[in-house]
Amino acid sequence: MTDNATLNARREAAIPRGVATATQIFADRAENAELWDAEGRRYVDFAGGIAVVNTGHRHPTVMAKVNAQLERFTHTAYQVVPYESYVELAERLNNLAPGETPKKTLFVTTGAEAVENAVKIARAHTGRPAVIAFNGAFHGRTMMTMGLTGKVQPYKQGFGPMPADIYHLPFPMAAHDVTVDDALRALENLFKADLEPARVAAMIIEPVQGEGGFYIAPFAFLQRLREICDAHGILLIADEVQTGFARTGRMFAIEHAGVEPDLITVAKSLAGGFPLAGVIGKADIMDAPAPGGLGGTYGGSPIGCAAALGVLDVIAEENLCQRSEDLGQRIITRLRSFAARDDMPAIGDVRGLGAMVAFELLTSPDGAPDPEATKALCAKALENGLVLLSCGVYGNTIRILVPLTAADAIVDEGLAMIEKSLCDLVSAKAAA
Repeated sequence: MTDNATLNARREAAIPRGVATATQIFADRAENAELWDAEGRRYVDFAGGIAVVNTGHRHPTVMAKVNAQLERFTHTAYQVVPYESYVELAERLNNLAPGETPKKTLFVTTGAEAVENAVKIARAHTGRPAVIAFNGAFHGRTMMTMGLTGKVQPYKQGFGPMPADIYHLPFPMAAHDVTVDDALRALENLFKADLEPARVAAMIIEPVQGEGGFYIAPFAFLQRLREICDAHGILLIADEVQTGFARTGRMFAIEHAGVEPDLITVAKSLAGGFPLAGVIGKADIMDAPAPGGLGGTYGGSPIGCAAALGVLDVIAEENLCQRSEDLGQRIITRLRSFAARDDMPAIGDVRGLGAMVAFELLTSPDGAPDPEATKALCAKALENGLVLLSCGVYGNTIRILVPLTAADAIVDEGLAMIEKSLCDLVSAKAAA
């Protein structure tokens, strides 16, 4: 390792500009909710690898499972020589998935690959082509998942045409005056004007939008979608890539609504930092594709499966679902205290489900979204020692994805850094 500036120069020379980075620091090591860069500077990590390390960086239980697997074998290709850990992990996820219907699980490598396979499975089961997604959604960067993603910049720019038979609906966002009734009316109009329900294989929705801004799908809306899907023979896919594995206070966010989806896509925190993704679904639906129609060279890697078994152990043993609820309340209470002050940039909606928490920055208390202040806050937070991410259709949302295993003292330290950074922005503006 060398200094950050030298590494950035090498990065710009070697890596295409399309692979953007949110920060200009280079990681050297990390433990739980702390990270040290190439120059030895310590940071509190409120990004968690974009919700990948819910169990923290290098949790001892996860690392022990991985190290034990490394001593045995690293790869056989499950489709050539299978192994028990793949089966055991599928069994555990089948038992954890919401609903009483028997489940089966497929493993792949990335969240986008999980979504692609969920669409394949839905089409195979229904014999229908169309898929309905939602504005603001993020489902991946492959061609199909890019089409499903409901945000042009930067994900679709210059990459068209998009795949056919994908339709988008408004996502209910109370903070931006989009109601459940608005979204349901749009669906009704879609069925009347452009798409007969009998052509729809699936609807896919994030129970809490990730890249779209951490907007929580109203539980009544999810319940109504379940009813509509049932009425028309449409499959309901819950994209839990970012929301899964205790992040929202439940193993899966869809559980808050009491809804059993037909298929669930998972990735990110499933394996605590090791590449692993999957599709969990009702057994009869999952069996629709013919033998050989599903799989992949690295899908369900033995290293990833070992790590995921460790993650599930940690979630259960450390009661991380309850920890997520407690942590979320701690963070939201502090953020709302910031919102009540007049010596900081204007904070709009503060929202969260469990420890999946976000707040919006506005140009004034009753003003428009302020993406410039949001970008500046992330930069100032990094200067102050905090890794912080933005998101949202309007570019004005700050998202907090601190590991659920972080100590209260570390969380409070990170929140104090947000407070200082917000005050620093006001001081800088006054001095300009």
